[in-house]
Formats: sequence, structure tokens, C-alpha cells
Amino acid sequence: MQNWIIYAIGFVAQLLFSSRLLLQWILSEKNKTVLTPRLFWQLSLLASFLLFVYGYLRHDFAIMLGQTLTYFIYIRNMQIQGAWSGLPQIFRTFLWLFPFIIVVYYYNNNTMDIANLFRNEDIPLWLLILGSAAQLIFTFRFVYQWIYSERKKESLLPAGFWILSLTGALLILVYAVLRKDPVLMTGHLFGCVIYMRNLMILRKQHD
Repeated sequence: MQNWIIYAIGFVAQLLFSSRLLLQWILSEKNKTVLTPRLFWQLSLLASFLLFVYGYLRHDFAIMLGQTLTYFIYIRNMQIQGAWSGLPQIFRTFLWLFPFIIVVYYYNNNTMDIANLFRNEDIPLWLLILGSAAQLIFTFRFVYQWIYSERKKESLLPAGFWILSLTGALLILVYAVLRKDPVLMTGHLFGCVIYMRNLMILRKQHD
């Protein structure tokens, strides 16, 4: 597949991620409190789907790892908000099975295997470890958010979520610069601004 198509998929994914943050930010600024609209999770799931495909096409394990870990948390938040059941059954089934289909295909064809992920000459081992660690930290924000929301019985974005978001995004930016990945750079530069602003809003709420 041509590089411009691969990058286009990545940029569309990041545009959707940025749109969800912009939406959340505008609503939070308007209401003077950090909100989690239903559309936030719908855009998150669609963006995660596309970024997983982008990582797959780029043979980038760090990107695929990050999206795999958060993909099902997005679905769970949609379930908590009652948005998941409104989707057509065939669409829901496809979304549940998609990551597994990719994994089965990835390891059972003649041209792509695990060596493409862990022996990619464009990503030395130390950089792969850095990128994977950054994605794990960035992803843990949703694990934290998921546990927090399950306890509260409501889909929420607490302060810990934004702290982990900012920390993970800064590390991913370092990875993106070293990897020369414009898609990751663009998305996470914008994200850092939103994460810091949400922390400021939360701080004002508690003052």
C-alpha cells in the first residue's frame, strides 16, 4: 500500500481523536466542569479502530499495543452510557471481533509475521521499548478511568486520567520525534494542550 494512503488513515484517526478532545474541552469550558459526552467515546472507538489499522500498516508494535489495550475500554464506556446497544448488531459484532481477526491474519499469512514487529529495521529495540512503555503509560489512563467509572457507576474523567494522559503523551512525543512519525506528533501536541487545560479546570473546581 502506498505511504500516502497509510498516512492518510493515521491522520484521519488523529483528527477524530483531536475532535473528541475538542468537543470535551468546549463542553467542559462552557459548563465549568470536566464532562464526558457520549460522542467522546464514539469518536474514540472509531479513531482507535483506524489508528490500529495505521499501526498495523506501519508494522509499529507500540501503536498497535496502545490501541488494543484501550479499544475495549471505549466499548465498555459506551455500554455504561447506553450508547453501545443503539448500534446495529452486525456492527457491534464486527467491532468486537476486528482486533482478533487482524491478529489471526497477521500471524497466519506468508508475508507478515512477528518479525515485522520486533525486527523492524526502522525501529531499533531500545526505541521499541521506549514507545511501548510510553503507550502503556498512556493506555493506563483508561484502565484507571474504567476502574474509577465502574466504582462510581458513571462514565467520568477524573484528575488522575488527565495526569496520566499528559505524562504518556509527552513520552509518545519523544518517541514520535525519534521515529519521525508526523501522525503521532500532530495528535499528541494538540492533546497535551487539552490535558493541561482540563487539569486547570479541575483545579479551579476544587479551589
